[in-house]
Amino acid sequence: MSYEKVQEAAEFIRSKYDKPINTAVVLGSGLGAFAEDVENAFRIPYEEIPNFARSTVEGHAGQLVLGELNGVSIAVQQGRFHFYEGYEMEQVMFPMRTFGVLGVKNIILTNAAGSTRTSNKQGTLMLIRDHINLMGVNPLRGANDERFGPRFPDMTQVYDFEFQQIAAQTAQEIMQERFEQGIEKTFRQILRRGVYCALSGPTYETPAEIRMYRMLGADAVGMSTVPEAIAARHFGMKVLGISCLTNMAAGMTDDVIHHEEVMETGAKVAGIFKELLKRIIQRIS
Repeated sequence: MSYEKVQEAAEFIRSKYDKPINTAVVLGSGLGAFAEDVENAFRIPYEEIPNFARSTVEGHAGQLVLGELNGVSIAVQQGRFHFYEGYEMEQVMFPMRTFGVLGVKNIILTNAAGSTRTSNKQGTLMLIRDHINLMGVNPLRGANDERFGPRFPDMTQVYDFEFQQIAAQTAQEIMQERFEQGIEKTFRQILRRGVYCALSGPTYETPAEIRMYRMLGADAVGMSTVPEAIAARHFGMKVLGISCLTNMAAGMTDDVIHHEEVMETGAKVAGIFKELLKRIIQRIS
């Protein structure tokens, strides 16, 4: 979509919430509970924002939440738009460009994903260190508007290394506290690093496909995040990506994969996930 349409959406949001926003968060399937902790929250349904698409998937509330966390102004996208829903890539990455025009500098992208590694069990949080785009299209294909970014943006470090270090250190601190308080019986790693492989969906993968993705270096598979990460980096924003590994990928177990399992696992890790995000936002903003 044109820069003017993005600007129209940004101006509408500014008319509802005029505080400067430095950090925005996108919440994946089953992870929407984080938005409930935003203080002095102002909620805008997507259908009210000019040129925004609509969330059609269970677990995506379909609203933009604006407010504060410990005094830090943030924007929370409670529900995203997926390529498999029938939207064009321009619509999928539209919120990222809107955030860019609003002056947002930092983007935290979260998602629910399937684990391709037996070492990364269900419920593990994975810090995205890199990605593989197998969605069949690059979201920046087509005419380029320099106001969004350069024609050929570098993708050497899509996911900011400094942010990764902050996230890893924060996760370790949280686990140390939980262990000392007796909440956790053993000291375990709650945030692992890995490579996220993006696929178009909406079908889950076959066991043969998972074996291939694992050989390519993928630690997790999902149907989102990468178009948004590319759009955010194109605009010059810093990106942090975190996956909640809500299920073992096809062929890893004898279980049938279903969306309800994704939602259930997201709810189980909500406590640690919310605490991790809160502390990260405080440190990068």
